[in-house]
Amino acid sequence: MDNLSKIKEHAEIIGADGVHVGTVDRVEGDRIKLTKADSGEGSHKGHHHFVSHALVAGIEGNKVRLSANADVAVTFEEEQ
Repeated sequence: MDNLSKIKEHAEIIGADGVHVGTVDRVEGDRIKLTKADSGEGSHKGHHHFVSHALVAGIEGNKVRLSANADVAVTFEEEQ
């Protein structure tokens, strides 16, 4: 999916299985920045995570659908 410009702030990111992965904060370069509220717990809490554009399978209205199931997609998240 090359057209990241269609991704809207606060869009829901869902896995291929329909499970919530996160909420878009904004697109930065070729990555989708998730809101801090979706940053996890423990050592992951309090900073942003990113999803690569390579995982985006499609954009459906206010939802970004990934090509991987949610439990797999979170293992590919990058931290900042």
